[in-house]
Amino acid sequence: MPASEVEPGSPHDPLTDAMTIARGAAEAGVGLKLLGGLAVRVITPDYPPRLRRDQDMDFACLSKERKKVAAHLEKAGCQPDRRFNNLNGDRQMYFTAPSGRPIDVMVDKLTMCHTLDFRPAFGRLPYTVDAVDLLLSKLQIVELNEKDARDIVQLLSCLPVGASGAGPFIDTTRFAQVLSGDWGWWRTVTGNLGKLPALIDEREDLAQPGQPFDPVSQAAALRKLADESPKSMKWRMRAGVGDKVRWYELPEEVDH
Repeated sequence: MPASEVEPGSPHDPLTDAMTIARGAAEAGVGLKLLGGLAVRVITPDYPPRLRRDQDMDFACLSKERKKVAAHLEKAGCQPDRRFNNLNGDRQMYFTAPSGRPIDVMVDKLTMCHTLDFRPAFGRLPYTVDAVDLLLSKLQIVELNEKDARDIVQLLSCLPVGASGAGPFIDTTRFAQVLSGDWGWWRTVTGNLGKLPALIDEREDLAQPGQPFDPVSQAAALRKLADESPKSMKWRMRAGVGDKVRWYELPEEVDH
């Protein structure tokens, strides 16, 4: 079935499958949180969804609950890749949902171009990792693709940027802490925030009308915060080297 024929909320919508798992975990008191594009949809429900029928389900958990999470998923009918999980379970686990969709579970951290530690704000939202971590997980990609750029625009169009909020919000305190302690993080994130206005101009469908916030203005506010926040000694030392040495990792594809 083509993505254009997938109805949001239908059994063919990957989010339906993912939320069944996320809600079940929350009801059982198991710390399993959605990550990635499906998590973006959960915390920005009024934004027109980008539907991909074959979309994987990405989750995160904490290492202290890894065995509890694995047991819960198996009880829910998910099939583990036991060889992969035995070899890599301290950082990533892999399952197949009853629907046949793949499930990746990142443990404590997401390691791609940079390493994002979920632990400081893990429990803030009921079904997903924290909103600022979702945004950072997209902004840390050195070579943005269309779906990641869309997720960034979606988050910045729907959620307020600030130090507190009644619902999901882009936590400026945590955002500044991540970028002020690591020049590489700062370099990649500010570069992507700077590219956003041109990307939106080039691809008008990236930004949807009628949303509560202007993504370009919010991106500019985050860039200003990143530049003006006090930096660590480690940040300043690495800044002296600059672009002469690569500041990011090249993500590896892990075979399941």
